[in-house]
Amino acid sequence: MLIRPIWSSCKGISIMAYLDFISRLHRSTKRNYLERATEHDKAECAAEAKKFGRNYWDGDRKFGYGGYHYDGRWKPVAIDLIEHYQIKPKDRVLDVGCGKGFLLYELMSLVPDLGIRGIDASDYALKHAKEEVRPFLDLGKAQDLPYPDDAFDLVISINTLHNLNIHDLERALREIGRVCKGNSYIVVESYRNEQEKVNLFYWQLTCESFFSQQEWEWLFSEFGYSGDYSFIFFE
Repeated sequence: MLIRPIWSSCKGISIMAYLDFISRLHRSTKRNYLERATEHDKAECAAEAKKFGRNYWDGDRKFGYGGYHYDGRWKPVAIDLIEHYQIKPKDRVLDVGCGKGFLLYELMSLVPDLGIRGIDASDYALKHAKEEVRPFLDLGKAQDLPYPDDAFDLVISINTLHNLNIHDLERALREIGRVCKGNSYIVVESYRNEQEKVNLFYWQLTCESFFSQQEWEWLFSEFGYSGDYSFIFFE
């Protein structure tokens, strides 16, 4: 896990920390960026992917994951989250953009009596989530969380918020802050140089917010987000 020095915004918002829990998962996937952009009609594939239905999760790779099934890959991430945020029984954890709930399943398995909740805009993902976590999953949007203020000890959102346009992104970040009484951790796609920018454009299907690392950090400050964060880079 990488922890970068914390910084504070000029507006006096609470300090944030860059925490890398998932780059090892991201780097384990082999990618042919040029093929992704040219082998099929990229616009058509993106339009289908943004429905977040069967094709996105379990259809052809050109539409998304190419089959997103439980294989235990999220367990090391869950362990890191538990250790860093000192997650304990009776705590409440929310996953915004939980997909099929694999990370929540690992957290629940590792911490007895943990209170979990997940929310996702994909009805297909929720219906095909891990059976053990389905009762704790809700259909909904990140920008309109159906939970009371200060309801969770930890709110996480991994590879979700970049799929929102900027006005919904602002609402989502403020919603995360509203429902979180403790810590929060979000991960979004970004770039540090022109090559990574091109790779991101080639590979992405659902991204609406394309920002550099510096731009994301500025937006976090402007939108009042004071939790921890990380980026996915397409090297």
